[in-house]
Amino acid sequence: MKIGRVIGWALIGFTLCASAVAAEGPWLVRLRALNMHVDNDNSTTAVVPALGKAEMEDKWFPEVDVTYFFTRNIAAELILTYPQEHDVKFANTKIGTVTHLPPTLTLQYHFLPEGTIRPYVGLGLNYTRLTSVKLNAAPALGGTDAPIDMDRNSWGLAGQVGVDFQLAPKSKWFANLDVKYVQIEANDIRISSGALAGTKVTDLDVNPWLMSVGVGYRF
Repeated sequence: MKIGRVIGWALIGFTLCASAVAAEGPWLVRLRALNMHVDNDNSTTAVVPALGKAEMEDKWFPEVDVTYFFTRNIAAELILTYPQEHDVKFANTKIGTVTHLPPTLTLQYHFLPEGTIRPYVGLGLNYTRLTSVKLNAAPALGGTDAPIDMDRNSWGLAGQVGVDFQLAPKSKWFANLDVKYVQIEANDIRISSGALAGTKVTDLDVNPWLMSVGVGYRF
């Protein structure tokens, strides 16, 4: 009998939470302007240490995310964008570009799901695929042909804090501020051919801060 009562109360609680979510709709779609601020905490070259380290440029780009609310407080967010191309410098000299696609999935807790101001935190996983690597260290090595390749896949954790601002009472539109820290690492950057083939040049630990502002619609 006690077990039956516990299950009954649990079902009632779940139904109430589901009803609250359904009142606003479980989906929240946002369009954001995102600044990717790269950490660039990379090791120096093993070839000529005085040359310094590789660095990827910071960049602004558009981002779309889709959030689904399982309950009033708990949601999952998938962050998407199109492949992004970044310039890479080595010894303060541009040596080419890399293009990456970094989808990120977070599980979130929303503290005030019915308030005008709705803060949240999230923790999740990032997968980054380097779809194109066009690097050659020749400009930094005095003209010696030194095409570069690197690990093409990176898995890492992602942490997130943000807040939604309801634009008017009962409005489905929200303004949003969001900050994430994402682990993205392309280790073992090596010269791929020529006299220095196989030589590790540096690491490229991107590990960016993603700071964004945007607008969302819940349905």
